[in-house]
Parts: sequence; structure tokens; C-alpha cells
Amino acid sequence: MIIVFAIGLLSACSTPETVEVIKTVEVEKEVEVIKTVEVEVEKEVEVKVEVEVPSKTLVFSSRLFSPPREQEYFINEIIKPFEEEHGVTVNFQILDDDTLLERAEIQQSTGHVMTDIVCAHNGKMPDWLDAGYVEDLTDIVASWDDRHFSPAFENDTNRDGAQYFLPVGADVYLLLANNNALPYVPEDTDLDAITWEQYAQWAVNIAEGEGEGKVCITGIPMKSWVYMFGGSALSYGAGFPDAGSAEAAQAWGIWETIGKAGGFVPSVLNIDSCVDPMMREEAWLTVFHNARAGQVYDSNPTQYTLAPAPMGPSGIGSIAGVSGYAIMKGSANYDLAVEFLEYLTRPDIQVKIAKGTGGFIPPVLEAQEYLGNEAIDEVINKAILVLENGVVSGVPGYLYQDWGSVKQCFDDVFADTIFAGMDVTQERLDEAQACVDGLLK
Repeated sequence: MIIVFAIGLLSACSTPETVEVIKTVEVEKEVEVIKTVEVEVEKEVEVKVEVEVPSKTLVFSSRLFSPPREQEYFINEIIKPFEEEHGVTVNFQILDDDTLLERAEIQQSTGHVMTDIVCAHNGKMPDWLDAGYVEDLTDIVASWDDRHFSPAFENDTNRDGAQYFLPVGADVYLLLANNNALPYVPEDTDLDAITWEQYAQWAVNIAEGEGEGKVCITGIPMKSWVYMFGGSALSYGAGFPDAGSAEAAQAWGIWETIGKAGGFVPSVLNIDSCVDPMMREEAWLTVFHNARAGQVYDSNPTQYTLAPAPMGPSGIGSIAGVSGYAIMKGSANYDLAVEFLEYLTRPDIQVKIAKGTGGFIPPVLEAQEYLGNEAIDEVINKAILVLENGVVSGVPGYLYQDWGSVKQCFDDVFADTIFAGMDVTQERLDEAQACVDGLLK
């Protein structure tokens, strides 16, 4: 700061005169200055950030529900509700039985187990148990007090008192007729107790009246003919697969009668499933898998008549199959797999699965309480009747080198003898039996 002073000087010899002197002096003074300054200060702040955590994925490989309509139903109506409830993903894969077992072998031998749950056919269950690829579920099943599995398949699902597979989707064979065929039913025939002889006469009557055959079987090799014939053979006291015994010869005689009368649909050798020919009304009469019969019957119950498979001297013969869920040893999601199986085997869910996939038999005894009076319920009830009262046999595929080749032994007899309208000779049947026996392991 600069201060200016004015100083007056007095002279002794002159008149006093005022002189102004200007002097600059520096004076220190403390001055308060206000200034805004930005200073960075570290402060811990909690910020919520959403992080997407991937859901668990349960890998479920199944030989059951292979038809597209069944897959769609099972995924949308059965799997999705479980996924939504538990916040998980179920990777559902369809594989044939051989591929299913081969993949398990690779996973088990390498220790790189990717599959959590398998669903195998009862004919293959012994192979799974021999290999030791699946978990013992005995204690799990014992903890469920609201369901009991049918004892009909325990020989396949259980071993040495322990349960490894949980049965699902049981099947037998039923008779299905288009109502156009009813005028040709032989006199005094009770369709709920029809014999194989009456069935054959019915087929002959239709062929004679319509000018062409209307009976459907699967003529394409390695499909279902072995089971269709097998049921008729069981009705006469034969075993399965039995092509050459005296009892089996009686069953061949039924099909010989139909073949000689031209009773099969002309396109039979090109048929791999009787569903489409029956729905198109190209075929009018068949004895086939109850879930396939249910698919046709449920499509238009007023156009079709459903009955148990025909009977013979030994009763109602039928091949009976079932599939079963199991948990793969080494599963990374064991607890979740148990939860999923608990869900799938609930009595109400078993019925929901059965009704939505054509009419499989739900092999949980309490499930029958959930059946109603719809057309599909009739299919299931008739199938249960055959299972509980019929002469049934499973499929011993594990005893043979290649079950498809066993089927071919029977397919050949149909093509070269039955459909050709030839006599069924014992010589031809002995050849067929040798074909079957040659495929034993």
C-alpha cells in the first residue's frame, strides 16, 4: 500500500511557506482474500450394480417322447413350468437307446460327465445296471410317501433290492377300429372280449365287402411288426420273441388267414406307423401301441372304436414296455436332478404327461385317481386293463447282439409269406427261429 504524506517546512529568515512534499512509503498490512478452490476428496460410495448370473442347466437325454408333437407338449407343458419355478434351464435331448448308452460309456470312461438324467427303455435297463452308470435311488423313493410305483416293471427298474430307474410312459397294445368297419364284425362278437379268430374273420369280411384290405401293420422293416405279432403269439402260450414253436405257429395261422384274403392295406409294406393310415381312413383295423391308438382315437372319438387287444387260449397277449428315469453317476447337478425327478413322478404330473402324449400308462398307482371321463382317459383305462389282466412280456433286447436284426427276422416272414398269401410252413418258421437264435449274445 502506498501512503502520501504532506509536510510543512518553516524557514528562519523568510516568511513561512508551506511546501508540499510527496513521499512514497511501503506499509505491510494483512489483507484477507477469499478464493474458491476445488479439492478432490476420496469418499466410499455404495453403488448397486445388476450382474447376470447364469442359471443352472440340467441335461436330460431321453429315448421317450421322440415324435415331434410329444416333444413339443413335454417341453412346453411339463419342463417349462419346472424351469420357471426353479430358475433353471433343462436341456432336453432325444436320443435312441443305443446312442444314449454309448454316450454314457464315453462320459463315464473319461470322467467328463455332461448328462444329469437319462430316460431309457426297460429292454436296455440291464445294460445300464451291468455297467453301473446310474445312481441308486432307493432312499430317495422311500422318502416320497405320496406315490408308489407299479410292481409290474420292478424286474427291470430294480436290482438286488435297490431301485435305479423310476418308470414312466408304460405301454401295451390295443385294438382300434374305424366305425366304417363295424358292419363287418362277425356275429356274436364282444369287442371287449374279441378273439384272434374273430379278428381274422373281421379282416376277411372287410376285404370281401370293400374289395380291398383294411388291416394295418407296420410293414417297413424294423418297426413294430415284431410286437404286433408277439402279442398274438403270447395269446397262444408262446414266448417272446418266439417264431417257431407250436404256439407261435398258431398265431402265424391268424395272420396267414388275413394275408390269403388280401386283408392288409395295399400299401402296407410302406407303412412305418399306423397312425396316419388310420387317421386318413385308408386303414380301418389295427392292433397297436396304446399311445398311438390314443392319438388317433382322441382326434375324433365318434369315428373310432377302442377295445383291448384280442385274446387267445392263454388270454390277452401284449408286449408291454416302459421307460425309466435315472440319474447319471457323476452328475454335477445331483440335487437339482432329484428335485426334477420328484416333480416328474408326482401322480398328477404323471397323468398330465400320459394324457398329453397320446395315452401312455402312468406307472404310479396313485395317478389313476386323477383320470377322468375324456376320450384319452378311456385309452389309458383300457391299457391299464390289458397290463393288469393280460399275458404280457417285456422286450429282452439286452439278450441280443442287435434288436433291429431280431425284428428283421419277423419282418421277412411277413413280407415273403404272410403278405404274399403263401402257406406258413414249419420249415419257414424254423428258418425264422434260427435267425432269431443266431443273434443271441
